[in-house]
Amino acid sequence: MDSVDTILGELPLSPYVTSEAVTFAVKAVTVHADRQWPPEGPQWRNDRALHPCRLHRWGRRVLDQHRLTERQIRTLIAEQNAPQP
Repeated sequence: MDSVDTILGELPLSPYVTSEAVTFAVKAVTVHADRQWPPEGPQWRNDRALHPCRLHRWGRRVLDQHRLTERQIRTLIAEQNAPQP
């Protein structure tokens, strides 16, 4: 965990998942994606902080709470990253 994560802890989850939370969660896991930086390993592509960052972890927890499978999550991320016509 990053020092900021240690101080702030995890982002809280709502007791229920709304469609708006799912939309934000997809954005969080898409924007806060990892990139391999040898030899350190996966880090956030924006500032090279350790991956997964707080927002990525929150997004994954929301999508898990919404009962999406790993395959469905990957599909949502791919659709979000697809070039727009």
